[in-house]
Amino acid sequence: MKNGREVVITGMGLITPLGNDLATSWNNLVEGKNCIGLIESFDASGFSTRIAAEVKGFTLDIVDRKSCRRMDRFVQFAIKAAHEAITDSGISLDNEDKDKIGVIIGAGIGGLRVIEQQHIHLINGGPSRVSPMLIPMLIPDMAAGQVAITFGLKGPNFATVSACASGAHAIAVACELLRTGKAEIVIAGGTESCITPLGLAGFCSMRALSERNNDPERASRPFDANRDGFVIGEGCGIVVMETLEHARQREARIYAEMIGFGMSCDAYHITAPDPEGTGPSLCIKRALEDAGIQPEQVNYINAHGTSTPLNDRSETLAIKKVFGEYAYRIPVSSNKSMIGHLLGAAGAVEIVNTILTIHYGIIPPTINYEVPDPECDLDYVPNSARKADNLNVAISNSFGFGGHNICLVVQKCKGE
Repeated sequence: MKNGREVVITGMGLITPLGNDLATSWNNLVEGKNCIGLIESFDASGFSTRIAAEVKGFTLDIVDRKSCRRMDRFVQFAIKAAHEAITDSGISLDNEDKDKIGVIIGAGIGGLRVIEQQHIHLINGGPSRVSPMLIPMLIPDMAAGQVAITFGLKGPNFATVSACASGAHAIAVACELLRTGKAEIVIAGGTESCITPLGLAGFCSMRALSERNNDPERASRPFDANRDGFVIGEGCGIVVMETLEHARQREARIYAEMIGFGMSCDAYHITAPDPEGTGPSLCIKRALEDAGIQPEQVNYINAHGTSTPLNDRSETLAIKKVFGEYAYRIPVSSNKSMIGHLLGAAGAVEIVNTILTIHYGIIPPTINYEVPDPECDLDYVPNSARKADNLNVAISNSFGFGGHNICLVVQKCKGE
């Protein structure tokens, strides 16, 4: 292979507002279920936006209570999703060289919840009331660190922090580590939990969020003409990646092959996307070049699709720049219509769903697509899932504040 060793995905784990495991989340996604509602974790009555996609009923039962209390929620998500992914992969860690197993997990913001809590302690009780665990709990790299500690993994270990592209960047970095022989197995993905008063207030002040408070289930409506902003969500997506050679040696079940990725920067604005779609189109082109495929070989696009007026228009334009007339024949859908925007976890959760899409041959819908936008005129798989027998190659787009763009390419593994 021109880019190094072949890389495959053999295990996956999910924590999303649609479910606290892979199967539940996927089944609800395919059914077009919506989990967006009024915020329950705190009183949001004074906010301009009072809705979110919260993870409900989450517990972490694979670590002791003391350790759990020393982890912010975004770290807890990562440990549980990693456990599911490792179990799903069928890997027996005790039979592997743990020095060669890496952990790369992205987070766009990190422990915002613990920052808010400890700031209250500081104001009310002074410096002595601040927990000595504040810093270890808030830093974004601690998801990767705690997963490694939990499972005893001593390979490359760090976080990627690129806003809403963080999880996808982690998976791209993991792919490169495997291609170049720096690791044999990598646990990779993204995690985030920032539905907090401060986090919500910040996004409200930016006027980035939907204010459809009286109709939350229809608030996230990517590519629809009446979209008015994104809905904040939380969750985690983790994949087990390994070299094809290693996976075949242990006779692993293979979900898909990771065949390419591309990255770029808009170099335009700290939050607004490039209106010409130049940055996203460049990263998609680079991803296809890295994968060694032609645009006409792509059978599905999992869009970034945030439900903001500017992003959806820019992404549609970028897709048309890369694929030309063929763009109108590619199914494009946005998971965010159902689960909201999971920020640093979004790219990881969406590549998991992209892999399941080609694995099962069914495309999740873009729900709440009711009024076509003349500037968003592609096939967005509106409102109902679609069976598709020809799904072989798919891409997943992720774009983050700061102009960070990344596109991941996966395909069915040959001979599997």
